[in-house]
Amino acid sequence: MDLTHARETKAQLTAYARDLAERYGAVASPQLADRTPADAVRAPTLAIGIAPSTAAGGYEIAIRYRLGVPAARAVVRKVVAEAGSAVDVRRTGRIRRLGPGRRGSVRADVLERQPPVATALAEGETDRVRPLRPGVSIAHVDVTAGTLGGFVVADPARSGPGVPELPGGADALYALSNRHVLDGVPGDGVLQPGPADGGTDPADRVGTIAAVVPLARGERASVDAALALLDDPQVDLDYPVGRVTTTAEAVPGDEVEKIGRTTGHTHGRVSAIEMDDVLVGYGPELGVLAFDGQIEVESTGPGPFSRGGDSGSLVYRADGVALGLLFAGSETGGPDGAGLTYVNPVDAVLGALGVRLR
Repeated sequence: MDLTHARETKAQLTAYARDLAERYGAVASPQLADRTPADAVRAPTLAIGIAPSTAAGGYEIAIRYRLGVPAARAVVRKVVAEAGSAVDVRRTGRIRRLGPGRRGSVRADVLERQPPVATALAEGETDRVRPLRPGVSIAHVDVTAGTLGGFVVADPARSGPGVPELPGGADALYALSNRHVLDGVPGDGVLQPGPADGGTDPADRVGTIAAVVPLARGERASVDAALALLDDPQVDLDYPVGRVTTTAEAVPGDEVEKIGRTTGHTHGRVSAIEMDDVLVGYGPELGVLAFDGQIEVESTGPGPFSRGGDSGSLVYRADGVALGLLFAGSETGGPDGAGLTYVNPVDAVLGALGVRLR
């Protein structure tokens, strides 16, 4: 089917799946925020998007489900039957933010203590790196470790209602990552490397929290993003593929790359776009949130495209065009069973923060 037909079919199937799930006892709704990730996994809810077809230039419907409990299987069967033959069905297991937890803090409004971030497999990304470059370990002073995705500056063309007012001047430079990596209030310290990788305050402080796109318990989300105002604007803008300043919408089948704190430089393929009802576990602070309009990536290398600690990585094509910001991953569902990665569309991220790539 063509893209227009795929979008129409996806909208119809999403409505149908939500109705079925509600009848079976759960639906991707604000109420999911009150569930634990394990509870949400057992709910018969589906994520639905658009996948590349085996036919050249064609598309089909991507259907993702979490566990093979009877209610979930029943919903999947009904939705697949409604979709017809042009469908890509995968079981994903739980989907979690691919990121850090708190180290513990005297502040009362922070996350409860979380498991440690995954051990890094990449060489060099957990070191103290100056000048700063994409892919290195970074985090709020009370967070374990995530990834510095790239560098941005304020974009007056993207200012408006709901867009944060940035603290720096017109020439200020900011580091881009996820909200759960730079999780704090404006003015809080940011370390490189992150605390889990040996960063200490003030020796390794590189800046302060500048803006955080809010995530709220019980509300749908589209991006998980935040900025740090950098103390030193002298950074490496060309690592690892040259300067990345152009953005584009992801297309199913796009070959992509990323550089991240845990798995380093990896390669993948866009396996689905416009994924709605992607349920992501955020721990005790936010519960399980439903994300809409997401990009899904599968690995094309020998290992997973991402793991915990890669949160905040910029996902780009080999020609240096940015497609999205990595924030979550599943337990299974990739071609090698190592999981799938979920990515916020880059223009949605930049628009929410009022910035452009530098």
